[in-house]
Amino acid sequence: MALLNEYFLEFPGDSLFSDVAKKINTFKVIRPNAELIDMSINDVTTPLPSSVVEAMHRAVDDMADSTRFHGYGPEQGYEFLRDSIIKNDFNSRGIHLMPNEVFINDGVKSEIGNIGDLLRSDNTIGVVDPIYPVYIESNVISGRAGMFYKGRWSNVCYLSCNESNGFAPMPPEYPIDIVYLCSPDNPTGAAYSKGQLKKWVDYAIKNNTLILFDASYEAYIQSPDIPHSIYEIRGAKKVAIELRSFSRTAGFTGLRCGYTIIPKELTVQTLDGRRVQMNTLWSRRQSIRFNGVSYVTQCAAAATYTELGKKQLLQTIEYYMENAHMMRRILSPLNLRIYGGEHIPYLWIKIPTEMSSWEFFESMLYGAKVICTPGVVFGPGGEGFVRLSAFAKREACEKAAGRLRDWLE
Repeated sequence: MALLNEYFLEFPGDSLFSDVAKKINTFKVIRPNAELIDMSINDVTTPLPSSVVEAMHRAVDDMADSTRFHGYGPEQGYEFLRDSIIKNDFNSRGIHLMPNEVFINDGVKSEIGNIGDLLRSDNTIGVVDPIYPVYIESNVISGRAGMFYKGRWSNVCYLSCNESNGFAPMPPEYPIDIVYLCSPDNPTGAAYSKGQLKKWVDYAIKNNTLILFDASYEAYIQSPDIPHSIYEIRGAKKVAIELRSFSRTAGFTGLRCGYTIIPKELTVQTLDGRRVQMNTLWSRRQSIRFNGVSYVTQCAAAATYTELGKKQLLQTIEYYMENAHMMRRILSPLNLRIYGGEHIPYLWIKIPTEMSSWEFFESMLYGAKVICTPGVVFGPGGEGFVRLSAFAKREACEKAAGRLRDWLE
């Protein structure tokens, strides 16, 4: 008899993101002629850079030539891409890595869940709250999250992420086995300083904690004082896995490509106290359950490290950040408490009334005809906030901000 993994049944019905979609669809039925502006968008809207497109065309031509055709590639990724990543993303910051410490994948979202394959289900997990929901949901499937009650999972340590701590909580007094950190953070936009990250690394070394560090938005960092990699902190290679993506920087949300760094120094412990190198285990896992990212996609990713590719990516990043700055300028006269928009193209806005996140979402939807994301979608700590995305087109960002200003006034 085939039996179900019953942890899937622990999810509380539809996801909160599905609830957002349902409310939008209801609005469209009631007001079919209304012009909605979607500022909840979590996708990019600018097309692929020409350097990337041209690299893909060349790669497709390779696949049509018997002398240059590529079949199964290495599960870890082609060396030409791994070398480019090390040289441009790490060596340039004084971080030294070996090619076999870099693993090319199809994006951070799937990798967050896949890493759980190597970890026991009775590990405790800690997340900053609010946070990207996949960090918790991937652990629900593996049985690490416990039971869901009143908006929280019983086995998850929620690290309060609020205005008083700058949305960048510090390590707790008690040990946690696995901690998820994101910097710059989605949804709040907070970015950890080197001093703050050092406290987390020291905590992890002391408590044998594994840090999963999501640096998907590192290219948007605007200050030289903010680290782009956790490996800028001494000792981090012993305790941290870093995940990155080409989705937000190069528009790869439709292509799917990212990479994970698992240093040789990182070890995990068995029940009998042995220390095992996680890099070796992960390489074995990939050879069993992953056939690698396509040659065409990896050629496209490598093109982002060319001179032209770097220039075009910088233009894309500047475009989205200018959207965020423009929205802040339009909304700032309202004396709203607006966070984010500094190192990430999201605005995290404190609701200026006694409404809940869902109530304010619906009020904005019907009153301003603008779609936001209720903060509570990102966890109980998001209650009282909404997120606006600047990944939309420039015209949409300006028009939406104008509508919100007029509506709130």
